[in-house]
Amino acid sequence: MSTTIDNILSILPDKLYLQLKYFYRFHKFPNLKNPKTYNEKLQWLKLYDRRPIYTTMADKYEAKQYVASTIGDKYIVPTYGVWNKFGEIDFDSLPNQFVLKCTHDSGGVVICKDKSKFDIEKAKEKINKSLNTNYYYHSREWPYKDIKPRIIAEKYIEDESGDLTDYKFFSFDGETKALYVATDRQSKEETKFDFYDDKFIHLDLVNSHPNSSKENKKPKQFEEMILLANKLSKGYPHIRVDFYEVNGEIYFGELTFYHMSGFQPFYPEKWDYIFGEWIKLDK
Repeated sequence: MSTTIDNILSILPDKLYLQLKYFYRFHKFPNLKNPKTYNEKLQWLKLYDRRPIYTTMADKYEAKQYVASTIGDKYIVPTYGVWNKFGEIDFDSLPNQFVLKCTHDSGGVVICKDKSKFDIEKAKEKINKSLNTNYYYHSREWPYKDIKPRIIAEKYIEDESGDLTDYKFFSFDGETKALYVATDRQSKEETKFDFYDDKFIHLDLVNSHPNSSKENKKPKQFEEMILLANKLSKGYPHIRVDFYEVNGEIYFGELTFYHMSGFQPFYPEKWDYIFGEWIKLDK
């Protein structure tokens, strides 16, 4: 949906906004009385599962403390600092490589691989744009609505590929059913998504981005990642739990309640229903 249409619709109440945006994406209205598909159930969860803890879990700074208290701080990427404004950042105190992230949105990220070549003004422009945006209004992911906009700097990490492969686990009240591997995120090519089941068997499924032509290796700590995702999702109908693996070590990425905001079709469509069956709303 275009930014102009989003701005026009921003004044609408959540339910009507989600119905209209869903119609725009899928050419049909969501069944919110008896949702069946994954994307329909994500819209239902936005409207009717609003636990205050979700705001903490979606905050990229607070989530680190929440996750550390649940599975241990050895899985947490070290944080160098947290600030309310870009001008407060002491770049002299930061190492040669680091990552800046906004705590309250998705996409407000700046990567520095060499501080001597770092374009501070360009970074400032991107970060300030994110700080002035309430991500909630983009797709009504309400946990973002009341997150305090801040900036964190954390350790730069990369794996053997020179990139950072992302393992994103779809977990349902303590049971992980599937994951996708995100690759080519920092290359000039389009990002690739490859879906797998809980045994790391490739699924004939496309969602949001094409499959990679390269074979993804099963992470060495795959089984432990599954156990950690199970633990973090216990008690919640659905959470996508993201991890990285660097030099055999697992690092927590983030917790996501609404994969692609529930607005990305599955190909073939049967997977929208299969993933939907895994979300038990009766609980």
